[in-house]
Amino acid sequence: MKFKNGLLTALIIGAVAVMAQPAGAAEIKVLTTGAFKQVVVALVPEFEKATGHKVVVDNGTVGQLQKRVDDGEAFEVLVLSPKGIEDYIKGGKIAAGSSATLAKVGVGVMVKEGAPQPDISSVEAFKQALLKAKTVGYIDPASGGSSGIYVAGLLDKLGIADQVKPKAKLQKGGHVSDLVKSGEAEIGIHQNSEIVGQAGVTLVGPLPKDIQNYTTYAVGLSAGAKQAEAAQAFIKVLTGPSASAVLKKAGMEGA
Repeated sequence: MKFKNGLLTALIIGAVAVMAQPAGAAEIKVLTTGAFKQVVVALVPEFEKATGHKVVVDNGTVGQLQKRVDDGEAFEVLVLSPKGIEDYIKGGKIAAGSSATLAKVGVGVMVKEGAPQPDISSVEAFKQALLKAKTVGYIDPASGGSSGIYVAGLLDKLGIADQVKPKAKLQKGGHVSDLVKSGEAEIGIHQNSEIVGQAGVTLVGPLPKDIQNYTTYAVGLSAGAKQAEAAQAFIKVLTGPSASAVLKKAGMEGA
């Protein structure tokens, strides 16, 4: 049989690629809430090198991921809130006995790099900082982001919602830091892990203890996982010693 040079080259490359794959190598899909994505991504190279498996990471807000899972999207590993994971165990979408708590993270305040930092050392100081700011950025509560939902409720609780909402700049998922470094928002409020390490912004500090809110992350294995063994191995990495240093660097605390 005769092949044109281009076709022959393609066949050879394809054959080499197949032979290069370790025996039993699998591809697993991980769905994770946005704030925890950086931790997952940081742990992927070590896992892939050690096992030969490939990890595909996709993220969204809690609300976005829940809709995708409810709509039947296939995945192997899900990182969500503990309640979300527990609900999916009850609903048969997450395998019973596969869940684990991963970490928690508080909410902080940021400004553009080099900008004056407001006083947020007390609840009253934090209120005044928001009232004085020309614009305030946070995650759009309607997108299902946990920090945005909390901030919206906090503004009501502090009695300043009517003053702050007209100048609010809402981020529909992603990073509030994008609004701050572009100058669209003078002050940004987001989870500490979404501020630490972001170029162009400075973490002023966490919210005062009396109004601090922690988001906790949990993980579970899809009840319909096609690559369950590889997925379970990756979950062990997320809950193991390698994750500790990554969590600290990301502004999170271990479970």
